[in-house]
Amino acid sequence: MKKSLFYEIITAMLILLFIDSGFSKIFDHSGFRRAMHNQPFPFWFAELLAWTIPPVEILVMVASIYAKTRLYGLYASLILLILFTGYIVAILLGVFSKVPCNCGEFIQSLSWGQHLVFNLVFVFLACYDIKLIKELS
Repeated sequence: MKKSLFYEIITAMLILLFIDSGFSKIFDHSGFRRAMHNQPFPFWFAELLAWTIPPVEILVMVASIYAKTRLYGLYASLILLILFTGYIVAILLGVFSKVPCNCGEFIQSLSWGQHLVFNLVFVFLACYDIKLIKELS
């Protein structure tokens, strides 16, 4: 398989992931806000997360679509995936007493262990995609 085709497929997968995740939080924003407030975070931090995560995910998705901003979008998606993966690791280690998840529809059906594997796969794919875009430039 050509590197450029593989790169396009991985990028499309990342875009679809953030479409699902970002828009599901927007369409059920009240549920997402409740999930953020069901965390052991201070009220102001839960509000900040509730209002910033969905548009950031959409912005990452949009940046990944356009060739001029794709590398920025890929780096941003990698950063978000690492942050979300760290959150999952903290959950699996028992750091949080409450563990709500308001992710995309598909991801909500996964156990936390499956969610960790899913995220790690996407972290690897994002890293590999960044490597490919640099090779193709």
